[in-house]
Amino acid sequence: MRKALFLFLILTLALFVFARDYITIGTTDKIRILDPADCYDYFSSNILQNTMAGLVDYEVGGTEIIPWLAESWNISDDGLVYTFHLRKDAHFMNGHPIDANALKFSFDRVIKLNGDPAFLLSDVIAETRVVDDYTFEVTLQYPFSAFIAVLGYTVAYPVDPAVTPADDFFYDVPIASGPYYIADWERDVQLVLKANPEYFGPKPKTETIVIRFYQNASTLRLALESGEIDVAYRTLDPRDLLILKTDPRYVVYEGQSPAIRELVFNVKMPPYNKVNVRKAIAYAVDRSYIVDDVFAGTVEPLYTLVPIGMWSHLDVMPERNLEKARELLRAEGYSESNPLEIELWYTPSHYGSTEADVVQVLKEAIEETGLVKVDIKYAEWATYIDYFINGYIGAFLLGWYPDYLDPDDYLWPFLSKSGAASMGAFYENALIETMMIQSRAESDVAIRTEINEDVQRVLAIDVPYVPLWQGKQYCVTYPYVKGVVLEPSQIFRYYLLYTEE
Repeated sequence: MRKALFLFLILTLALFVFARDYITIGTTDKIRILDPADCYDYFSSNILQNTMAGLVDYEVGGTEIIPWLAESWNISDDGLVYTFHLRKDAHFMNGHPIDANALKFSFDRVIKLNGDPAFLLSDVIAETRVVDDYTFEVTLQYPFSAFIAVLGYTVAYPVDPAVTPADDFFYDVPIASGPYYIADWERDVQLVLKANPEYFGPKPKTETIVIRFYQNASTLRLALESGEIDVAYRTLDPRDLLILKTDPRYVVYEGQSPAIRELVFNVKMPPYNKVNVRKAIAYAVDRSYIVDDVFAGTVEPLYTLVPIGMWSHLDVMPERNLEKARELLRAEGYSESNPLEIELWYTPSHYGSTEADVVQVLKEAIEETGLVKVDIKYAEWATYIDYFINGYIGAFLLGWYPDYLDPDDYLWPFLSKSGAASMGAFYENALIETMMIQSRAESDVAIRTEINEDVQRVLAIDVPYVPLWQGKQYCVTYPYVKGVVLEPSQIFRYYLLYTEE
């Protein structure tokens, strides 16, 4: 009898642990805004990618574009007119249809409001048109071979016109159209996702996803080790990852990533309006020290904006050369007795706890010239964005996660006038913009590669940015969590996660 009771208790415990319908994810990241018209940071976008739907998506684990709200599409012979044929069973969670009117409202609203990611559409779209309830047409200003890929990003996700303000951003949660809806959200504390019963696609494998927000990598690791969370995603300390890899209680997923990090200069602000100053700093930075000392070799040094492994990648930035840096600084009148004094900005939690170490290493590397004094400044993410978008800061660290998988996404958002303004660089170069439009219009990869390489050579001449390193993706789970896919697109699909004994 006692043996039967013991077995019953074990089975009950097993069911309690493994048959549950929720998974808890921990992160140090933050949500800025969930309006697709203004959302342009990684984690906010990732929430939208799990709660809303777009015309197209990336295949799970791959780079191919697949239909989503659009069942199919046609492109005119001149490459200017895209006609999308929409599925008829797609609804917002409130029951309103996701039709051509919703698409037109949403695209026009993005362009009109001119939020942070609006240039992705406004720089290329000439007109949108409702052909009929389920046929949506977009006319471009010029042919753009990667346009379909752009539509896979959240800026092109439709919102419900019946409840969405046409003349302003919203700061609450969107009406769901994807696998999950947001059931509860306490900013910077917790967000709860529940399966959307109105979603037209496959149902999520787990009914409820709870996302908890942590202040830094140390508290995130403690939450994992205490069992408070099942998954740690963005961002653990690199040395903690190396330790966790050897601990059989956890599974550490590691994936290649096109995510890059860079130092940005506001080229309108003194002293960064002088190209010699920007070049001198580019010569002074020490990528190898950042890679080896701060990240324990878990990232790669980067010498251009296009990621390693992506076509068009071309190393163009110089290796470290302190003598060359000093020569450029002296040409601008700086000396040991009259050093250049600059502020170097970072944000302490958005990119993980290593950021403070990175900025300290950069400071030491730049000051090693003997001709520069660096004052480190910081601000939390929301304030930081406000500072760089409005041109209040001159040299600062940023990161880039792909909107779409094409070299264009590593050139146009950085080097076009509109894109550079959204980065806080305010760089303008009519020649380079013409070259990028020529690349966009080409469908031949070899020709595009040739143009893109020339664009990167101009990057090394003007130096509005100093690319620093390329990261990897990491996710740590308990072994009972399954369904983790670390994708090239960086989409982390919560709806694939499930638990299993």
